[in-house]
This record gives sequence, C-alpha cells and structure tokens, in this order.
Amino acid sequence: MSRRQPRWGPAVVGEVPQQHYLVRPRHLAGGGDLIHITGYLAGAGWKNRTDTSGSPLCFESPDTSVRVGYHSRTSPPMWVISGNPPGRPAWNATLGAAVPVEILAGLTDALAGPRPAHAPDVLGQATARGWKPGKGEHPGAEHPDGTASLQYRREGDTAMWWATAQTPATDGHSIPLWTAGFSEHTPLHAVEAFAATLADPQPVLRPPGRIPFATAPHTATTAYAVLPSQLAAWRQTRTAAGRAAAWARSARTFTAHLRPRPARILQTVPLPPRPTPPPRPAVPPRPAHPPRSR
Repeated sequence: MSRRQPRWGPAVVGEVPQQHYLVRPRHLAGGGDLIHITGYLAGAGWKNRTDTSGSPLCFESPDTSVRVGYHSRTSPPMWVISGNPPGRPAWNATLGAAVPVEILAGLTDALAGPRPAHAPDVLGQATARGWKPGKGEHPGAEHPDGTASLQYRREGDTAMWWATAQTPATDGHSIPLWTAGFSEHTPLHAVEAFAATLADPQPVLRPPGRIPFATAPHTATTAYAVLPSQLAAWRQTRTAAGRAAAWARSARTFTAHLRPRPARILQTVPLPPRPTPPPRPAVPPRPAHPPRSR
C-alpha cells in the first residue's frame, strides 16, 4: 500500500513542479533549509539578533534566556544553542551543520513551546521508534543499521548527551557526518524532543544536490515533484505552528498565576473566661411600720 504524500497547498496556475527527493534515513539527508528553524522561532515571537553582516544567524527568546545561533563562517560550520535561565545553571548545545533541520527542530521547537507535563524519557523516545539499546559502556540507543547513536555520558563530575551520525562501516571504516552535544543542564524535555525527531522513521525532503555525497549510496531516495506554492505554504505552516506554541506557552504561564492559593487557616485563640462577679451583699429586711391609730 503506497503512502499518500502530503499536500501543502493549492497549485498556482502556470507553476512548474520542481524535482525533490524524499530521503531516509533522515539523519543522513544533510542539513536542509534554515527557514525550517527560523520561521518557527519568528512565529513564536523570538527576536532576530543577527548581525548586519548576516553571520552568525541568531535568534533570542522573548525572555532573553535562550539563544539559537548558526555560525556559517566557522570551521566547521555549526549550530550553537545556549541558555542562561535566571536562578538556574547555564547550559549549551553544539550541533554540526549537517544535522538535518527536521531533527534540530525537535530541540528548538521544544525550547520555544511550553514544557510538557510528563517526565522526560530521552532513550525511550528512540527505542519506541525502532532503535535498539546501545552496546557501549554508556547508556544509549542506536539506529538498526548502526549509522546513528545517542548516548548519555558521565565522566567524573560532568555529564552530557551525545549524538552522532556516520556512514555504514566499510572495511572497518566509516565516515563521520555530524555530532551533537548537550551539556548537563540542557532542558531535558528539549533533549527528549531531539531524540524523538532523530529516531523518526519518516523521510525528509531535499532538492537535488543537497544530499551529502558520502551518504548518497547509503540512503533510500524517492523522487517527488513539488510546486513552489507548496513549499511556500509549508513555510507558512511552520510559522503558524510557532505562533501556536507561543500562545500555548503564554496561556500556561497565565493559568499558573491564576491557580487558587490554599486558604489561610486562622488560628483562633480562646478568650479567657470572664471573672465571676462577687456576690452582692444581702439587703436587710425593711422594718415593719406600726399601724396607724384611727
């Protein structure tokens, strides 16, 4: 049974379809379009703090506690995401430029939205999507073909989450594609969301020439024609999703302020008993008057 492909909007008269490819596994598909990240953040109310030179690309959260940056002029290019929440330890995450934006969006979307009510389970997100438990000394999970892994590492007083992707081993050698590291205090619900999008078996869309040369022999691609209006509608959908996330976050914050406070129980102090008044002195009887004479 063939899977129905998504329709992202009505066609415009005279449009010419553009050749694209659906690529799986997604972690080998290459970086992708940065608008997938920035459009969502802009919709969520994040401020564009990019320098006038255009690099590094930088978006800042409305409360200024989190920054998402893409450094295109460093060697190698990378994503740098940092947080400095008031009253809590600072944290940072660094991800290679070849991390697919659809995977990175799990992290950035979670940072822009409300925190979930459930307890995060990072490795459970991967194993629930078909990944198998890791074989190393560190707790982890890996893709069935061994081309991607996710680990929790603790060395001494430091701990971090670490993700990697590489080509399948040939003659005992593999080509590393990207790495992603999350410091100890990175919000765990955001790491969990990253794990979910990393292990998602759904393919991602790429135009010709955007699939890394080293991974092309190890990916399954399906030709897919896309209209420009469909791509534009898809971007608008991402921006709208960012607005919805911002609304949900503000609504949850507002609701938290409206939660009823526990009633104050006033402790009553018993009053001292009234003093008993002293007995009144007895009133002597009135003397009898003698009878009047007639």
